[in-house]
Amino acid sequence: MRISLNWLQELVELKLSHEELAETLTLSGFEVEDIEDRRTWANGVVVGKVLERQPHPNADKLSVCQVDVGGEEILNIVCGAANVRADIYVPVATTGTYLPNIDLKIKPAKLRGVPSQGMICSLKELGLPTDVDGIHIFSQENLPLGSDVRPLLGLDDVILDVTATANRADALSMVGIAREVTALTGGKLSLPEVGEVSINHTGNNFAVRVGDTQACPAYIGTVIEQVKIAPSPQWLQQRLRAAGVRPINNVVDITNYVLLEWGQPLHAFDGDRLKSVGENEKLTVGVRFANSGESLKTLDGQTRTLSTQSLLITANEKPVALAGVMGGEETEVHAGTQRLVLEAALFDSVAIRRSSRSVGLRSEASGRYERGVNRAELEVATRRALSLISELAEGVIVNQEISDTRPDPSTWSHAIALRLDRINQVLGPIDLGQDTGELQEEDVERILTALGCEVTPSGERTWIVSVPPYRYRDLEREIDLIEEIARLYGYDNFCDTLPQKAEAGYLPLDQELIRNLRAFLRAEGLTELIHYSLVKPGEARQVVLSNPLFAEYSALRTDLIAGLIDAFQYNLEQGNGALNGFEIGRIFWREEEGLREADAIAGIIGGDRTVGKWSRNGREQSLTWFEAKGILDSVFRQLNLPVEYQPDRRDPRLHPGRTASLWIRGNSLGVFGQLHPQLRREKGLPESVYVFQLDGDVLLDALDRDETLIPVFHPYSTYPASDRDIAFFAPVKVSVSEIEKVITKAGKGLLESVEVFDEYRGENVPDGQRSLAFRLIYRASDRTLTDAEVEPVHNKVRESLVEKFGVNLRS
Repeated sequence: MRISLNWLQELVELKLSHEELAETLTLSGFEVEDIEDRRTWANGVVVGKVLERQPHPNADKLSVCQVDVGGEEILNIVCGAANVRADIYVPVATTGTYLPNIDLKIKPAKLRGVPSQGMICSLKELGLPTDVDGIHIFSQENLPLGSDVRPLLGLDDVILDVTATANRADALSMVGIAREVTALTGGKLSLPEVGEVSINHTGNNFAVRVGDTQACPAYIGTVIEQVKIAPSPQWLQQRLRAAGVRPINNVVDITNYVLLEWGQPLHAFDGDRLKSVGENEKLTVGVRFANSGESLKTLDGQTRTLSTQSLLITANEKPVALAGVMGGEETEVHAGTQRLVLEAALFDSVAIRRSSRSVGLRSEASGRYERGVNRAELEVATRRALSLISELAEGVIVNQEISDTRPDPSTWSHAIALRLDRINQVLGPIDLGQDTGELQEEDVERILTALGCEVTPSGERTWIVSVPPYRYRDLEREIDLIEEIARLYGYDNFCDTLPQKAEAGYLPLDQELIRNLRAFLRAEGLTELIHYSLVKPGEARQVVLSNPLFAEYSALRTDLIAGLIDAFQYNLEQGNGALNGFEIGRIFWREEEGLREADAIAGIIGGDRTVGKWSRNGREQSLTWFEAKGILDSVFRQLNLPVEYQPDRRDPRLHPGRTASLWIRGNSLGVFGQLHPQLRREKGLPESVYVFQLDGDVLLDALDRDETLIPVFHPYSTYPASDRDIAFFAPVKVSVSEIEKVITKAGKGLLESVEVFDEYRGENVPDGQRSLAFRLIYRASDRTLTDAEVEPVHNKVRESLVEKFGVNLRS
């Protein structure tokens, strides 16, 4: 909110400079985002009178003016404005004046051969908004020549742009800020005197009907006649401009002025237009929620389709305004308005928030209603607006109808118990210079009294504090009062305790390892997924909640694979293709000795992973078991983990012949396999979908080893390798990994690597066996190997395979 210090000084005695006030407000929780010192905008600009105006001899659009600024000589000024003429009072920037808004310093000059000794200014050149294209002409007569123009234009002011926190609805008004400044500085508060207004009560053609008293606890409708619409006086226009509001006419400006002064939104309707919309001489203004399909054209010119969450003001049940948000264009006040209906109401903050969101519209009024308008001063703001309308628009109040369902005013100021010991316990010691101390009873009473609270001692070092009505939403508990005490006493006056020395931050090892695992899985093209831990009940060993929110989510998940399968199916059904993803989360299960939980890592892979299908005529290419296994192997290689695969048939969701259990150093790490064809058909999934789940604790224990965490350099040989192939018939039940172990053990010393490159089953292969071919690479680090050195080792490998597995060698 933009705070004019000239306006603020009328409400509270200011003892601080604007810089000191800005710092005080910021330290107390009201951030001052900007200080706009308008006094610099027209420093050196004075009132002048144009005595004579002649056309420029060398330019059609320029004028040569003789201007009196109260000095010894008349100034000769060349002016390009079309509205300059003789016998007008104008702002004149004399030689040496600097205008910061246009970054111009006035110097003596010659324009088309004619000397010019200053500049006649427009409002734009002085930093003020205006619709006039040309210089500014003062409407006042007989102004003292040479006097400062800043008081006349409202430029003798400083504007503070203050941001209030969401809980301080009272601070969205000048009165609220004045109360805050009083509490902070001890300055005398002088709120505007709002007297009673007289109501003639002529006629009974006006009524108020509120359909939902929870959404609208109070509504005051006032009928005003004989209104004269005209421009507002200069003082009112200047205050609105200082607050960033464009003046429109006296009635609209008064409603905006009261909004800024008291924080109470008001709205003025054209009374005749209301009757025209209502199609009846008897007018009933109502408050209700919109019916589905209704529409309203608001003041911004947009026709808005309303929902059942939109709160409306109606004229004989016809929508005329969005309650608490914006009025309707059809009933707006215009130049010919003679009869007004002034609305002053309290609306529920939740109802206005929903109504505002339902039409995608926010306004100054809705922003205040959403935070909570002061319910105790509705009548004060109404009387203030009515007295100004009577004074500035010559309106005559003829009727007023009120709907009021607010609770008894005695309940608006609730009482809170406050303990001094609790205050000092929460806030800690205060800095007394050479020593420390604690807050005393007189400090607490002084601060709370300054805030407008009534403080009544209720015992030793305890009080009962009655909160003022305008802070009822903010101050509800003892801790709220303690916060206010700290804020006004000054956070900088409390002692701070800093660490003896600063230390660099770091992540625990398990978090660092999990981050690396995430990065490696993402690098393999898997997207991280997150599911709820709550699932449908019905599985074995599930932990079932005794007080679930929904019956469908009343148990804790026992693994991550089920959620990944459902996510894969959902993505296919939505047309998003195959989902390749992973999840890191916690699983829960029940055992005889009690409930257990653990961290798990799971993933799902399927579909065609290749980019572009033009080379295959658009046909999908299913992922093979070995390609899916290679993704997991790549992650294990980056983690430097030696993982073994063993056949596994325990999980009925997985293919019995394409599932493996994972082992690391004799510990069960998890499972990897292809989904069972029956489950795949039930879910409508592609032909090949693979899943894995790893035990998080086993994985982290395996990674938490020096040989895994610390990279070790292995020197490479500069000598060529010698390769040998070996082929044989082996029993199908013997896995390739078992064969590789035997080969590696037998060739230890010279054998660098072993890799299977062929498998064949079919014609000429004995039943129950398969043909396998391996390539063995031999290499020494210090010499080139000879056949005489390689052959004995290679023969040892052959003999070990025959001895261990009974293979039938073919080469």
